[in-house]
Amino acid sequence: MNNLTNKKLLASKVLGVGKKRICFDVDRLNEIKEAITKQDIKDLFSEGFITIRPIGGRKAVHKRNRRRGLGKIHMKVRTRKQDYVKITRKLRKHLKGLKNIGEISNEDFWKIRKKVRMRYFKSKANLVEYLQNEKKIIREKTSEKEGNKSQPVKKERAKKIKEIKEKK
Repeated sequence: MNNLTNKKLLASKVLGVGKKRICFDVDRLNEIKEAITKQDIKDLFSEGFITIRPIGGRKAVHKRNRRRGLGKIHMKVRTRKQDYVKITRKLRKHLKGLKNIGEISNEDFWKIRKKVRMRYFKSKANLVEYLQNEKKIIREKTSEKEGNKSQPVKKERAKKIKEIKEKK
């Protein structure tokens, strides 16, 4: 048996393959034992007494279908949160500035701030548009309360503008 391991080693070197791939013909073991030189092994290979097993290779590994649950999602959550933080900070800063100037009352400030927290506004432009609409609504309500008071003022302004144009 010891002779065969040496013969396998010699054959693997001569044929340029691994020891495990070399296979001896069981019927011709005596002739293989007598082989000493490299040329003897080449001859036995050409006669078919020594064969080389094909490469086994590894089997195709099938990827397991793993379910991607809520706990596995990272990027989407992070970006969503970052966007939320950026927008809310921007809007809160803008609101604070408007409150300090005095354009918004304290009650309106807190109402709008709650809306900011609830993601009511998509951007700063959206907030500004909302505030402009609110101011229009407030002006309309005050003009309704005043009634006809605002109309004489408008007529007087129109008269003044006409006089200025006539002088030119």
